[in-house]
Amino acid sequence: MTRKRSHRRSGAAAVGIRKKKASLGIAPRGRQTRPRLRMKPEADPLLKPVFAKIGKPPAVKFRPDPFQLEALDAIRADDCLVMAPTGSGKTWIAEEAIRSIFLKGGRCWYASPLKALTNAKWVEFGHLFDPVNVGIVTGDTKENTDAPIIVGTTEILRNQLYDAMHTGENLDCDLVILDEAHFLGDRDRGVVWEEIMIYLPVRINLLLLSATIGNGDQIAAWLASVRGRPCRIIREETRPVPLYPLFLHPSGRLMPLVDQNRLFGKIGDFIGRRFYGRPEQGGRPFGEMIDVLRQFHLLPAIFFLKSRAECDAALRTCNTASDQTETEDEAFLRELDALLDRFPYLRSHRQLDELRTAHVAAHHGGQLPAWKFLVETMMKQGHLQAIFATSTVAAGVNFPARTIVLMNSDLFNGHEFAPLSGTEFHQMTGRAGRRGQDRVGFMLAVPGRFMDLVHIRKLLLRKPEAIESRIRSDFSMVLNLLLSQTPDDIREIFAKSLASYQRHHGETEGHPRGEQSDLWTDFQRHLRLLKEEGFVDGADRLTDNGIWASKLRLDQPLFIAECLRKNTFPHDDEKLLAAVIAPFVYDGDQDLAVIRKELPRRLTRAYDRMIATLSDLMERLKAGGFPIAPLFLWPAAVIYEWAAGGDWNRIIRKTGIADGDMAMLIMRTADNLRQIQSLRETHPETSALAAKAREAILREPVVFESPR
Repeated sequence: MTRKRSHRRSGAAAVGIRKKKASLGIAPRGRQTRPRLRMKPEADPLLKPVFAKIGKPPAVKFRPDPFQLEALDAIRADDCLVMAPTGSGKTWIAEEAIRSIFLKGGRCWYASPLKALTNAKWVEFGHLFDPVNVGIVTGDTKENTDAPIIVGTTEILRNQLYDAMHTGENLDCDLVILDEAHFLGDRDRGVVWEEIMIYLPVRINLLLLSATIGNGDQIAAWLASVRGRPCRIIREETRPVPLYPLFLHPSGRLMPLVDQNRLFGKIGDFIGRRFYGRPEQGGRPFGEMIDVLRQFHLLPAIFFLKSRAECDAALRTCNTASDQTETEDEAFLRELDALLDRFPYLRSHRQLDELRTAHVAAHHGGQLPAWKFLVETMMKQGHLQAIFATSTVAAGVNFPARTIVLMNSDLFNGHEFAPLSGTEFHQMTGRAGRRGQDRVGFMLAVPGRFMDLVHIRKLLLRKPEAIESRIRSDFSMVLNLLLSQTPDDIREIFAKSLASYQRHHGETEGHPRGEQSDLWTDFQRHLRLLKEEGFVDGADRLTDNGIWASKLRLDQPLFIAECLRKNTFPHDDEKLLAAVIAPFVYDGDQDLAVIRKELPRRLTRAYDRMIATLSDLMERLKAGGFPIAPLFLWPAAVIYEWAAGGDWNRIIRKTGIADGDMAMLIMRTADNLRQIQSLRETHPETSALAAKAREAILREPVVFESPR
């Protein structure tokens, strides 16, 4: 059952805007405060045998596992879905599959869901195959695009397939690898994965890699039906490093979490009780928890916390690192100084002291990209004792630890707090135990206000959930499909969708049917409005306006196209152009208070002109039942000040925007400007101004170069 909990969407205005009054530390009348006793590191005697296993396994010559060899054999002839635990060697399969194609003179495309993962693969593959043979394509980076090995984000690959269908050319590729293939079921982005699988030419082999797909048989059967060729399933159930679940008593005593699939001993007494987080007790003692883990050699650890604010606050409870040898400390300082030399603006980062003295760090979406890169590098090098992270680190960053610590049994899924799913639990626990460095990994459950120990016990035996189709129509998809397809063709494409397959096979195969909308009906609704707006003619072909609008592969293509058609955007000021694009990219619901009379008159006039231009279209969209996101003034004000050379820290202090949210607002604005920049033939002046606008906003500390 989903538990509602007060929460504001993470976004540019969701962090640090409403400042809560500090607690005075005065207990309510009638309540007696009691000092919390410090944790005393202890361990139940039953843990002695498992703790004896802690340590690095003996070095052995690498030999591929049978499932890895089986996967390589499969991908040579067929499509292949590999489902194996995190750290079991899926990346090795991808590397060897690429090597096989590369040595024959072929070409490969490696797609991942996140830019950070894409950049990391670009570096890794450059070391393996020589940088001259590896290119990268993301919204931010485009280098060596003629290389035989390309890494990029899934959205870029989908867009290349649109272009190939339009021109009638085949994608110049022999193998496509979709990493983190379980993103097929992502509520917001799964449609991109599904489109790729439908549009990809059959001659191109497809390799899917995932640790968490609950209905792999169904996904493979659907792919085989769509592509007319076998999709072989390769399963590996065994974790490369065994997982042992622990429980931390508030006293500091470690004990097993379960005994013969039941909660151990008197742990059941903690069900429903609240232990940490009460104001009179001073919050959760993370520093003491780290001391307990250190005492029993359970570091490094990843603490999964529910919010950015809790991650940041946890740092302040940590003590100075005490178990570093002189050599280890020298290596730590040497690596840290090298990173700070590369990113000198991080020397004033407010969390640098905790990282330097306690060897701990926070990792979440509210931080600068360069700071996250520094934290990830230090963790991978073994220099950190612990990181405090939101769930994004479970799915998006490849660094494991000896122990992962669960403070809550629920998770904010982007819309609400809900109990951890089997998929989310496997993603988190997949980080516990480092292959080649640990003989055993640990999951530590900590009792607290939002910890349901019964649910955690059940998750230990639960498989990942079945993936459901997330395909849906939007204006960008419809415009791009109409570039090369008739409506009847598009109806056939929808008939090949996973949504259609699951409607016909879901119940008979025991998988959830889901609530799939009628794709064809929704497509027709979008098509009608595009005709009314003059982007599609009566013969269902794109008009001239529809053709160039199809290049705006954005969340709000019609709004930007309308402003271009009516010549509304600024003509001679790149700062203004960047500013008026910013409201289109913010997808949160928080409106920062902005004093209009303190803003530049040019800015408010440009913003008002844009809103006036779009008002009629907004009404028509509303009448057609399409959702309309508000276009706030504050993103325009923030981006204008930044484009004009404003100081980063001053903007952050003035607005209360988190570093990472500010960086995301800038990067998404830059991506929209890049799309406008692509309209060189039809809108040359605006295209040129968009290029200047991108240059004005893409500067440190938003962008940084990772080493090759």
